[in-house]
Amino acid sequence: MGLAVVFQVLGFDTATEMGLLGISAAEASKGLHISSILIFPTLFAAGMSLVDTTDNILMLGAYGWAFVKPIRKLYYNMTITCVSVIVAVAVDGIEALGLLAGQLHLNGGLWDGIARLNENFGTLGFFIVGLFAFSWIVSIAVYKWRGFDNV
Repeated sequence: MGLAVVFQVLGFDTATEMGLLGISAAEASKGLHISSILIFPTLFAAGMSLVDTTDNILMLGAYGWAFVKPIRKLYYNMTITCVSVIVAVAVDGIEALGLLAGQLHLNGGLWDGIARLNENFGTLGFFIVGLFAFSWIVSIAVYKWRGFDNV
């Protein structure tokens, strides 16, 4: 479930779909031919298929490892839940601080950094995917190092 959350944050599923519909409607009102407009939904479907397939393959591997033993399942779920909460708080915090800075016209080092993060959520999404992969690898390493399989 952890990577599913990441890919939804990374893809902004609903927002992307709404933006796609808006672009299609705007281009249709400018006289763009219907066959050209249909390229947008096709590209969206191809991108979502790629992301969802990748997500499912990664989750199959992660859950396949975790469900071999009940202690693994517990350990894996605690690790992924912790990382998911940290990512959710960070993403929401960046969004909230960006809105606050925009409404109150705040400038300076911290606020400029928050603005840059808000402008580059795609890059932040790649970092989050890397964080989940890194946490999975560290979780497996700590699990083996602590010898939880021997319990």
